[in-house]
Amino acid sequence: MAIKKNLSRQTGITSFQRDASESVNHFSYMGKGELGGKAHGLAKIKNYLESFSSEHPVDEVEIGIPPLTVITTSFFDQFMEMNHLYDIVGLEMSDEKLAHHFQKAELPPLLNGDLRSLISKANTPLAIRSSCLLEDSLESPFAGVYQTKMIPNNQSDTNSRFSKLVEAIKFIYASTFFRNARNYMRSTGNRLESEKMAVIIQKVVGQRHYDRFYPNLSGVGRSYNFYPIGEAKPEDGIVSLALGLGKTIVDGGMVWSYSPEYPHISPPFNTINDLLKETQKEFWAVNMGKPPSYDPIKEIEYLVLLHLGDAEYDNTLKYISSTYDPASDRVNIGISSRGPRIINFAPILELDQIPLNQVIKNILQLCETYFKAKVEIEFALTFPTQTHKLSGFGLLQIRPINISLEMVSIHNDEINGKNCILSSANVLGNGTQSSIQDIVYVKPDKFDFKYSRAIAQQLEQMNRSFMENNRPFLLMIFGRLGSSDPWLGIPVEWGQISGARAIVEAKLENIHVDLSQGSHFFHNISNLKILYFSLNQSETSTFDWNWLENQQTVDETEFVRHIHLPSALTIKVDGRKKQGVILK
Repeated sequence: MAIKKNLSRQTGITSFQRDASESVNHFSYMGKGELGGKAHGLAKIKNYLESFSSEHPVDEVEIGIPPLTVITTSFFDQFMEMNHLYDIVGLEMSDEKLAHHFQKAELPPLLNGDLRSLISKANTPLAIRSSCLLEDSLESPFAGVYQTKMIPNNQSDTNSRFSKLVEAIKFIYASTFFRNARNYMRSTGNRLESEKMAVIIQKVVGQRHYDRFYPNLSGVGRSYNFYPIGEAKPEDGIVSLALGLGKTIVDGGMVWSYSPEYPHISPPFNTINDLLKETQKEFWAVNMGKPPSYDPIKEIEYLVLLHLGDAEYDNTLKYISSTYDPASDRVNIGISSRGPRIINFAPILELDQIPLNQVIKNILQLCETYFKAKVEIEFALTFPTQTHKLSGFGLLQIRPINISLEMVSIHNDEINGKNCILSSANVLGNGTQSSIQDIVYVKPDKFDFKYSRAIAQQLEQMNRSFMENNRPFLLMIFGRLGSSDPWLGIPVEWGQISGARAIVEAKLENIHVDLSQGSHFFHNISNLKILYFSLNQSETSTFDWNWLENQQTVDETEFVRHIHLPSALTIKVDGRKKQGVILK
């Protein structure tokens, strides 16, 4: 859909003007192409959000979309053609080599002029984000497939800031053709040459603390939750929060998740000791201090991973932390006493010191109404300061969620019958699958978190063969799939397992590792209608490991085994009852 058609239906988005004030270019575009999915979603909701916020204000919180400028796809086309880059991307090469080729290329002169004008007026951290044509669409969600690069943008001279901005844009352009994106394109039936990339240049939500810059919290909210706990229902939704940049959430790190209808109810930790182990201990920030080693093709070139002690030093734990008191064996809200900190956002969620949950509920309802679909949002929040008395809520992204409405019935005789391989009361998705004859699984006797990166590589090798032959498979793994932390699970990107059409995640005994519902990984599984099972190792009656081990091996590596069955499995998931079964 061309940008001119988009603009004819909305106001508030203007062509970038070099001589205009920053306020005029608050939400602007460069070029004559298309906005891409991510930017288009924000453009559609912008005026509706502003009107809603003025009519339904939430005390103490300013709500808005952080200022941004979109480089439309027309400049991507020019960049690719004038540098003959389509010849390069047609070759099979590593992401690193491909990124270096893009760094050597030149941006179109007109774009260079606009960018130099933009950067001359900006000296706060910027997020350079992808916005491809297919990104955030309901039919082919590309969440997390492409890259985002944050730059401190704090150099004293315009030329230096301009140079770093250009490097980041070229990196985003190159990510259009990275291995993960290629694999994902194949799995969704799209052609690589049909994809075009727009780029968003957006102010990072946050505050500076010494040599680091970060939001007080980041979050992902979803208006539908396939894993409701206790009294919560699927339509009550779920929210995941983390200190610092949202990379912690989308990478599947340790976060705090809750239902917006029941913000006072904590996740189901068995003991305080489990809570202490599973609370967030590290957070991401933009590095505003000594420049790192030059590495323009590294996504986290200008990011730093910090510890809670740094946040305490910055005085940013006030609204998000509780403290464990060993003497009484209790968790007390706040940080007034000494003791281990627990990032559970209790001052906000239980004491309502900042009405964040009400804002999230309002935004989710607003976006659902506008898009006429269940939605997922990403956001960031800054807390009040001496100079600014209100919290600032920045809406960063909106995606529709594809919910299957198929009525699925699972009977007790199926769960308890001899044909049942696996059943679970903790499933994701809704629907049936009856075309899978291949199972790829991680060998339980060989699994160890220290081998998780090697396991990811071996899964990728097997996945490549399935993709080439257009054969779906059932994947069975341990730990949290898709986590960036290899000690929480197997750190695969989606393209490395893109042939899987059903997934079983087996949890290890005595290790509390929840699914990462705030991650891009989850969004793609949901929208591609992949049936997902979570299984505790203690539930031995629900998983017939002996049957699995006795099947004939087709292919095998040190950690992974592939079996082929004489007939297709029957896989059923009833999302309404949170129940699933896999039958021989």
